[in-house]
Amino acid sequence: MALIDFLTTDEQQRIVSAIAEAERQTSGEICVHVTPRCWGNVMTTAQKKFNQLKLYETERRNAVLIFIAYKSHKFAILGDQGINELVPDDFWKDTLTLLGEKLKAGETCNGLCETILQIGNKLTHYFPAVKDDINELSNEITYED
Repeated sequence: MALIDFLTTDEQQRIVSAIAEAERQTSGEICVHVTPRCWGNVMTTAQKKFNQLKLYETERRNAVLIFIAYKSHKFAILGDQGINELVPDDFWKDTLTLLGEKLKAGETCNGLCETILQIGNKLTHYFPAVKDDINELSNEITYED
């Protein structure tokens, strides 16, 4: 199953636009990865994908991965070292709750867009936008079949 079978082209564009909007208020980077299955622990799998995508290569180590395994009904939100050193342990709790509720209700695109904007708002407190900030990571959704 290709990404187009999970998210329409329009939905993909809405998500990419939400990432761009969220990143305008923070120097943080937000990435979305979609895969059909996650066979093991979702956090372990998300961490492996985080490393494979080299999301740790941002200057401030402030990338966030939203990882979704849609057929396995698993998802994770993972922040890089620069974020994790500054935020409390339960930093992602309400964001995970929001995403989980939206996914369960079948509101995948709206849920991802709201989650992305909430992450952008949260990152603003720790990583505000800086003058001449560059987009270090693509806003495009990554996926695997």
